[in-house]
Amino acid sequence: MNFSLKNRLTDKELVLFPDDTLLDKVGRAVCAAGCLPRKELFEAWEVARRVRRRFRGGRIVDLACGHGLTATLLLLLDDTSAEALAVDKMLPACAGKLHEVLVKSWPRLAGRISFEERPLAEIELSARDLVVSVHACGGLTDLVLDRAAESRARIAVLPCCHNLEESDKGGLEGWIDGPMAVDITRANRLRSAGYRIYTATIPSEITPKNRLLLAEPTQD
Repeated sequence: MNFSLKNRLTDKELVLFPDDTLLDKVGRAVCAAGCLPRKELFEAWEVARRVRRRFRGGRIVDLACGHGLTATLLLLLDDTSAEALAVDKMLPACAGKLHEVLVKSWPRLAGRISFEERPLAEIELSARDLVVSVHACGGLTDLVLDRAAESRARIAVLPCCHNLEESDKGGLEGWIDGPMAVDITRANRLRSAGYRIYTATIPSEITPKNRLLLAEPTQD
């Protein structure tokens, strides 16, 4: 299977999800909605799995959420999170349709995920939150990190579209490529702010922008 395609999953792709695994069940629901790019399904799945191996519970706050699938998967993978908030400056037109299909397949999701079209800087966060962001472009990832760190929330980001002219590269660009320098500097900034950091990757066949940065506050 080509995981990186941006074509929308529809009923024609149901054959790709024949098994009884959670991923295949979600895949069939996504195909029924007929509006989510294939790449987004696998990105969200791989990020959510790795986040839940490290962090449990808390309110999920999915910033620059797109269709909000990452928030949904985090609830499905760990039901001890009571609720999720999915925020984007402009939500995709079919985000509501996808959510309806997923709630139909998993009724326990009903009433637990809120969608908001608002600037990310306006969202109130708290230390009980688990803040996630998958491919928030350029400086948006830094905004997510800064807002989460201000609130001492747990964090998981999969950065993309690094703005090398404006991003802090920590003086490392003479040794390593610019995007890597930016992400290492982000990790070190969190560590300096009193966070314990964890690094991981999702499969590169899904996306070459596959570095996952997770962080949680150290005990005071």
